[in-house]
Amino acid sequence: MFEYKFIKIELSTWGSKPKEDYHEIIQQHAAEGWRLVQIFDPSTKGYGSSAYFELIFERPLT
Repeated sequence: MFEYKFIKIELSTWGSKPKEDYHEIIQQHAAEGWRLVQIFDPSTKGYGSSAYFELIFERPLT
């Protein structure tokens, strides 16, 4: 069995730049035993650009 964690990363108003350093978030979670499974882009806003993306992590249940 695994547990999962979802981290929402908002993007700037004009589209492509994340408001947070996702590299740092991934490294911090890896140090806590989480494994990055996927970066998911679930939504779109005007002109087909994304409003945010989610980092999906998993780790074994202890």
